[in-house]
Amino acid sequence: MGISKRLLVRGLAGTAMSLIVLSGCQTYTGGMTLPSPHYLKHYPQYFAPDPAFPLQRERDSMLDPTGEIRRGAPAGGLPAAVPQPGATPAPIAK
Repeated sequence: MGISKRLLVRGLAGTAMSLIVLSGCQTYTGGMTLPSPHYLKHYPQYFAPDPAFPLQRERDSMLDPTGEIRRGAPAGGLPAAVPQPGATPAPIAK
């Protein structure tokens, strides 16, 4: 390998190293490390908040252990029985 090829290889290696070192994603200015301005080009991401109780099916089974809601019955069991006619006492007069 000739001297000119060695100089060329060393020059290319030095140039590559200087480009790698100087082209970081952060900027050091005035004693502060700042992000590059490229972060402004990206849209913000939205992460939906976590639910208060993350295991929804487990919560439902704890609230309704007999499964009445899943079977279509109204919550709280069966409705109250309708009284028979004449079985209701008359209101008390004052």
